[in-house]
Amino acid sequence: MTVRALARVLGLRDLILIVIGTVIGSGIFLVPGGVLRQAGGQAGPALLVWVIGGVLSLLGALAYGELGAMNPAAGGLYVYLRDAFGPATAFLYGWTFFLVIATGSAATLAVASGSYLQQFVELGPLGQKFAAVALLAIVAAINIRSTRRSADVQNVSTAIKVGALLIMSTVLILSRGSASAAIPFWPESFTPSIVSGMGLGMIGVLWAYEGWQYATFSAGETTNPQKTFPRAIVIGTASLIGIYLFANAGYLAALGTEGVARSDRVAAEAVGAIVGPGAAKLIVAVILVSIFSATNGLTISAPRVYYAMARDGLFFRKLADVHPRFGTPAVSIVAGTAWAMMLAVSGTFEQLLTYVVFVGWIFYALGAACVFVLRRTQPDAVRPFKVPGYPWTPLLFIVAAVALVGNTIVTQPARAAVGIGVVLLGLPVYFVWRKGEPS
Repeated sequence: MTVRALARVLGLRDLILIVIGTVIGSGIFLVPGGVLRQAGGQAGPALLVWVIGGVLSLLGALAYGELGAMNPAAGGLYVYLRDAFGPATAFLYGWTFFLVIATGSAATLAVASGSYLQQFVELGPLGQKFAAVALLAIVAAINIRSTRRSADVQNVSTAIKVGALLIMSTVLILSRGSASAAIPFWPESFTPSIVSGMGLGMIGVLWAYEGWQYATFSAGETTNPQKTFPRAIVIGTASLIGIYLFANAGYLAALGTEGVARSDRVAAEAVGAIVGPGAAKLIVAVILVSIFSATNGLTISAPRVYYAMARDGLFFRKLADVHPRFGTPAVSIVAGTAWAMMLAVSGTFEQLLTYVVFVGWIFYALGAACVFVLRRTQPDAVRPFKVPGYPWTPLLFIVAAVALVGNTIVTQPARAAVGIGVVLLGLPVYFVWRKGEPS
């Protein structure tokens, strides 16, 4: 029987906008105030945290650019881990990704959309859950019908939210509201408490940058992937740094350092301070578009991991099926969406994500380490793109990821133990799959 492969229909623009659209969810509209507070209440250290977080993400994107150009297969990071460290490591990543990381992220976005819809229509608890499920169902339907169509939807929705963010930031900077010069931009010296606070703020910043690696999953559907993929993931990640810094500059111009530090809804309050209270609904509308775009970006990319696992015989075989008419991994999309719906309705995703999301950085570090391993084990492989600054570029990313994970283990050992335990629960499941697909 001939196994159908996924068609290569995604171009440079599509992949760039998948990177940007998947990353920008609600974080940049909410977390800058918390980052500023943790960074000592001064704008300089806080903006430096955003720069460092973006640069770290860019270092990872450069490393993954080499891997994706070398092996542009559906499944991305899962495939790199499999080739470098073996199927067990790859399966543990895919297991955690399906069980919590991807589906939990989709559930988080869907539930948030129901909450924000409350600004326009009274839903109640049951209505909010229905809205969450409806969002997931709509996005799944779009992605099942056509990868090309889902990419077009992604392009439009991402363009809308990025355009809105840039316009908002420009208006805030030009208007300059209650910005105060009373607090100096930089501290006289970087004390241990400031550095420690910047480290804590980095967690929120990296969460806001989370998702750039999802583009690797769609490398198997990219046209001319050896050139397109590394360019797209690097351009997309670098663009996020500029977008995020511009938005932060707008918030500071509108509210001042003290105003931003007091706010947990910084975008709405900044626009309200300049345009008026009624403008808050405009920000909510932008956030809803942003959530839709991020959910769609997840659904374009994440099911390709389940598809690749199934092709390797490490997941239900049906998940490797390509729809004969639509040419999409329809069963994988349905499976991931159904599980995300269950998490959204039950509310368990909040607890699961709290415990497990940091574990993703273990796999991200291993992904960058694949560059070292594969250069040694596959020295003759064609590498159309080589990570610049090797070996320091991937090494710096690995060190930063290890520091983030290590900090979580030291400061929150109970949370870390539960998260690692969830991952290790995949080991007996892996051996079941290795013996043969369950009936």
